Amino acid sequence: VQLQASGGGLVQAGGSLRLSCAASGFAFDDYDIGWFRQAPGKEREGVSCISSIDNSTSYVPSVKGRFTISSDHAKNTIFLEMKTLKPEDTAVYYCAAMYYSGTGCLPHPLLYDYWGQGTLVTVSS
Repeated sequence: VQLQASGGGLVQAGGSLRLSCAASGFAFDDYDIGWFRQAPGKEREGVSCISSIDNSTSYVPSVKGRFTISSDHAKNTIFLEMKTLKPEDTAVYYCAAMYYSGTGCLPHPLLYDYWGQGTLVTVSS
């Protein structure tokens, strides 16, 4: 199982970035995919997830309306479009996979089995 996150970088507050998570080595269509982040000195937290069953999505309140998760099953890739970025969005962002849990998904780190390496997002004020 491999999950490869990319797309991080340095951006000014109010700017945008699109993260990608390329998946391989497992049945992509059977797994929910989540995005998580960990800021320096803080615990890893959920950001968003997308269900493999019905493509429903879930967002934590702090990013709702600014971030959009989507999937391209033909390319086994999940995207996280981030807009109106804030300095508090600065973190290492990770994607992770869990065997589908039914309709819907929850972006809770403990639920996810497979993790990729992170990609750093830095938002300057």
